Amino acid sequence: MRHVIALDVGGTGMKAALVGADGTLLHEARRATGRDRGPEAVVETILGFAEDLRTLGAERFGQPAAAAGVAVPGIVDAENGIAVYAANLGWRDVPLRELLSGRLDGIPVALGHDVRTGGLAEGRIGAGNGADRFLFVPLGTGIAGAIGIGDRIEAGAHGYAGEIGHIVVRPGGTACPCGQRGCLERYASASAVSQAWAEASGDPDADAAGCAKAVESGDTAALRIWQGAVDALADGLVTALTLLDPRTLVIGGGLAEAGETLFTPLRAAVEERVTFQKLPAIVPAALGDTAGCLGAGLLAWDLLADQHSTDSEVST
Repeated sequence: MRHVIALDVGGTGMKAALVGADGTLLHEARRATGRDRGPEAVVETILGFAEDLRTLGAERFGQPAAAAGVAVPGIVDAENGIAVYAANLGWRDVPLRELLSGRLDGIPVALGHDVRTGGLAEGRIGAGNGADRFLFVPLGTGIAGAIGIGDRIEAGAHGYAGEIGHIVVRPGGTACPCGQRGCLERYASASAVSQAWAEASGDPDADAAGCAKAVESGDTAALRIWQGAVDALADGLVTALTLLDPRTLVIGGGLAEAGETLFTPLRAAVEERVTFQKLPAIVPAALGDTAGCLGAGLLAWDLLADQHSTDSEVST
């Protein structure tokens, strides 16, 4: 059975799969990233994981994987296959495509940014399916974005498109590691809500999920924190939809797990802010934490399709 290897590399763990031509997950596995052992060890863990998957695929399906796709965090040069920088993994300028292809007997390898790769999956087979223009925004430790146009994700001229988390929504506000003050992710990410709720509740272990539950029970402090996050998020989203005019906004990540506790006030807050803009559908992501892995599989199949198309043009 023809298949590809898909890898989604996170700060602490990796999700992987063997993916069939129809998108079916034929095998799934997880492994610790091992970042505590340093960036070189992380790279070796990725290569070893991919090699193990190749061996398993050859044994189980009678042939090795035809290609591989890998999604990584941080700054990614997808065109040249280089993982440029990732603060949470400690690496710089890793030629990951070349290293993986070498370890996997020369098969083609596609490299992608984790959020854009997840957005690719949400757009084709998830909540954005059927929308010609969409914006995927996962609300996790930080906030990023993926701009969907047709069945592709727009990376931008330098690979930085979609960084909605660094739109300034509160000028002069909280300092952000990016160097600005008042960035969206300092107010509306899951980590920002967790931090604010921990301080308000006096419980250092309190998190965004606990804040959402307190909101549902009518806790005044939780409501204040939650509405502050929703208002900041709405400000950022309205800026984005003014520029991009998406048909659908797909909201994912940890904060979206609160369901209508988030989506009901968020839809209202966005609607209050739009004037001439067309209001997009605001929907929860559908694929959860499998989006990155599924997207990596799509990258691999796209790579094979592009190569086949190029070969056909050359032969004619």
